[in-house]
Amino acid sequence: MAANLEALKHISKDSGFPITIHPHFSPKIRDHVPPDPIRKEIFPDEDRASCADPERRALFSVAKQVDLTESIGTLLENVQLSQLTPQQLDELALLVNERGVVFFRNQDLTTDQQVKLFEHYGTLDRHPAQKDVRHVVIRGSCEDHREIGKYTPWPSGEWHADTSFEINPPSYSLLRMEEHPPVGGDTAWVSGYGLYDTLSDAMKKFVEGLHAVHTSRLQYDTILDLWGVGPNRPPIDSHHPAVRTHPVTGLKALNVNTGFVTGFAELKKSESDKLLDFFSHHIHSADDHSVRWKWEVGSVAMWDNRCVLHRVIPGSYEAPRRGIRTTVFGEKRKLPYLYNNEPISIAPLTDCLQHITILQVKGELRGSGDLNR
Repeated sequence: MAANLEALKHISKDSGFPITIHPHFSPKIRDHVPPDPIRKEIFPDEDRASCADPERRALFSVAKQVDLTESIGTLLENVQLSQLTPQQLDELALLVNERGVVFFRNQDLTTDQQVKLFEHYGTLDRHPAQKDVRHVVIRGSCEDHREIGKYTPWPSGEWHADTSFEINPPSYSLLRMEEHPPVGGDTAWVSGYGLYDTLSDAMKKFVEGLHAVHTSRLQYDTILDLWGVGPNRPPIDSHHPAVRTHPVTGLKALNVNTGFVTGFAELKKSESDKLLDFFSHHIHSADDHSVRWKWEVGSVAMWDNRCVLHRVIPGSYEAPRRGIRTTVFGEKRKLPYLYNNEPISIAPLTDCLQHITILQVKGELRGSGDLNR
């Protein structure tokens, strides 16, 4: 077990096992002062995939597409990311929107090239435990997450979308592997589209009206205790739609994960707990909408956090595992407007309201002017 855990310093005389310490009484957690403030909402530019050729002809003129499952995951062969043009990068983003995650082998990207490439997609995000402002180092896990979960609050081995608790959760992430064991350390992804599509119609309508509570509180404590790293900003709770419509594909995706979601804003705790139990089963049993990737040095994965979840597969390997991940901010996720429990666009209504002033004449309502006075 990880030697950093505060609980290992407090052993029960009765059982001989570690005793969990409340965060307020753990000096590592209690005394940490994050150097940065909580982020404010930003408004990213239009998604680069919106500019792409729907047929992706420029990309497929230099790359061979190999779909790894029916639902999710595509390998692009015979191509170097470092050589793609801006047009081909836009088309790659569209492919990622549709397939969830796209893989590459034997890439020649350097860290500087990776950072420059990913700046094409927007403003670089920064993980709470990230030291370099441009990227975060991703390592493997040889720990028993089942055991660690007894002493730390965050389920670090669970399915998640990267920092989904942010006000602006990430859109795209790219992970490039620099060191990796010959066996072990795989990563799995599951499709949010598939998770939504396989719900019953009644469940879809129910969940579409809910906000999922995404929190970094549990990860905050665990980063300090387990990783020994000071988070660079305070913990935060954000309420995001439990179902979201992808801004490019227009497809609905389940926006609930077992790593950061602790409940639903509109439900009481016992109701939330039962619904989370269902979603845990739903996600973990979605083998028909998941893909597992075996890494090699030089392998790259690019995924869309708005429509997939992922998790690293723990192992007992001893060889080093080291990857470089870059991530960009996405748009704030908003609950769709509903009419008769069906999502609707309010753009036409908004356009009309900008030119109407309501006058009451003999009990009737007539419009003639500008509402925004």
